[in-house]
Amino acid sequence: MIRFLVILSTGLLLVSPPLQANEAEDEERAVERQQETDHPAPAKPAHVTPAGEEATPETPAPQQTSLALLNRKVEPGSFATLHWTPDQSFASIATPVPVLVAHGQKPGPLLCLTAAIHGDELNGIEMVRRLMYELEPDQLAGTVIGVPIVNLDGFRSGSRYLSDRRDLNRYFPGYAKGSAASRVAHSLYSNIVSHCDYLVDLHTGSQKRVNLPQLRADLDNPDVVAFAKHFGGMTVLHSPGATGMLRDAAVKDSIISVTMEAGGPNRLEPQAVNYGVQALETLLENLEMRKASRFWSAPQAVFFESEWIRAAQGGILLSEVKLNDKVKKGEILGTVTDPISNTGSAIIAPYDGRVLGMAVNQVVHAGFAAFRIGEVKSTEEVEAQAEKASKEKGQSHPGPEEESGDDNDAAPHSASRAQIDGGVAVSGEPVDPDDTTEE
Repeated sequence: MIRFLVILSTGLLLVSPPLQANEAEDEERAVERQQETDHPAPAKPAHVTPAGEEATPETPAPQQTSLALLNRKVEPGSFATLHWTPDQSFASIATPVPVLVAHGQKPGPLLCLTAAIHGDELNGIEMVRRLMYELEPDQLAGTVIGVPIVNLDGFRSGSRYLSDRRDLNRYFPGYAKGSAASRVAHSLYSNIVSHCDYLVDLHTGSQKRVNLPQLRADLDNPDVVAFAKHFGGMTVLHSPGATGMLRDAAVKDSIISVTMEAGGPNRLEPQAVNYGVQALETLLENLEMRKASRFWSAPQAVFFESEWIRAAQGGILLSEVKLNDKVKKGEILGTVTDPISNTGSAIIAPYDGRVLGMAVNQVVHAGFAAFRIGEVKSTEEVEAQAEKASKEKGQSHPGPEEESGDDNDAAPHSASRAQIDGGVAVSGEPVDPDDTTEE
């Protein structure tokens, strides 16, 4: 029965065409022909070569090469632990400093991470460890070099300084025939840092102070401004950097550099470490070195002006604000009280801003830098300032280079140690030691 119906239905279709089918078919074909002539010719695929033309060979993708570093070769797509021996102590008992290298399978930029230039600053050590060991070199474009503990002597003793009581971050790029600190700086700079395209130097607050996770960057430099934008939502503080600092020496050699500050010394702070690692992961994503597992796209707070607010008297400091608090002009930041006479004074915010750094509660002397307050600027204002500064720098005519300081500790482009230690910058503007020794 079903078979009969199917045949019958088919038969109806064959023997019962609609009326005026021929005219309708002619009109339909005419419309189709018109549409075909009106439609533009399809574009040629990019890989198809027209007849009579010679095919242009495709440019092969660039291939990654091995990395020569510290008398070793690191092959593409591999991870290696190298060793750097600073020229600091007896050669027979010198302890090499581990240097972690993730050399990507694909070509790309070379990023250097340095931590514990001050031996008591621990958060950066953990940031470098976490980031380096989560990298997969076969999925990486470019190279990441991490030096988790630059100042191994200071790290062992829990001290900010080298064994000769010098601050290593005042001697870069160093001098091969200078003091012990200058020789260490020269060795690190020439053997590792000079290979970098980008540098992030990791620090914490100093001398019982803590810092909000932040970047310190010369926002008068357009290249540095562009680089600082790659760290996601991390706060950015304008700071040209003092002569002798690693990032200052690197920027002068066209190595785009920033300092990352997070937390305080002699402690490991998980929240500060996590902020730092997330910012570095976002940096790698924005440099197109790898896909980030966590991408930080929040807007950045940028502070072009900041100031340390100081205690007017000695005594016991008790804070009334926290890191990252927004404060109003005239607001009490903390109090300092004499424990014997019970007399005290308040530390007052001089303008509206945000708490970027602060001292922990402790006994302080008059003039102690207790709170760092930053004044917010928009991204547009920062970019305009950088462009203006760049133009002014291009129009200026530099004078003769400064001579090296005592002990020949600095490279020819550096200011003398006496100028810095005496509280005077190269420009002649006063420099406060608290504002320069922190980084």
